[in-house]
Amino acid sequence: MPRIAIIAIDLVATGILVFGLYFPRHRRRDMVVAYLGLNVGVLTVALALSANTSIGTGFGLGLFGALSIIRLRSSELGHEEVAYYFAALALGLLGGIEVDPPWVAVALPAAIIAVMFVGDNRRLFRDHRLQVVTLDRAIADERQLTAHLEHLLGAHVERLVLRRLDMVNDSTVVEVRYRLDAQRASMTTVDSLAVLEGSPA
Repeated sequence: MPRIAIIAIDLVATGILVFGLYFPRHRRRDMVVAYLGLNVGVLTVALALSANTSIGTGFGLGLFGALSIIRLRSSELGHEEVAYYFAALALGLLGGIEVDPPWVAVALPAAIIAVMFVGDNRRLFRDHRLQVVTLDRAIADERQLTAHLEHLLGAHVERLVLRRLDMVNDSTVVEVRYRLDAQRASMTTVDSLAVLEGSPA
């Protein structure tokens, strides 16, 4: 497959990833610039160095690891944004290195887009939530804490992790993973979609 076609596949795939999936779902303009710059930068470097056949896979993996460490240590990202970051990075590498057979250059970017489309779909596990809750009471008993959180959140607590129990200041910090009832989850999803549709670009 001609090199220009592989580059075009990368750019189209990245456009779909950023403008078709990420921005409509998360609405962070700063990350749009980051993902586009990352992808094009990795693509450019990979193309410039791909003429050296001794670089190959080792170069790709090394660049992938180095950029991951730099970015992930520079600021805190949500798990979804980390996934998009790796996807943009992987697409840039695939567009800049030689792949064989040629159909792989189409299949792998398509697979990345498909996985992100499904994995970041708002309807997937839409009734599950994760919150870090600070209570103005010190509750050491896990069953009592679970019951209190279920009453407070109006949901079924599936798992909780006690982060801090302060007996002096009478407070509890807990990470709670819970599931909304079906009716409340549907209402929350509709409200979220309405907010997104009304948000400025």
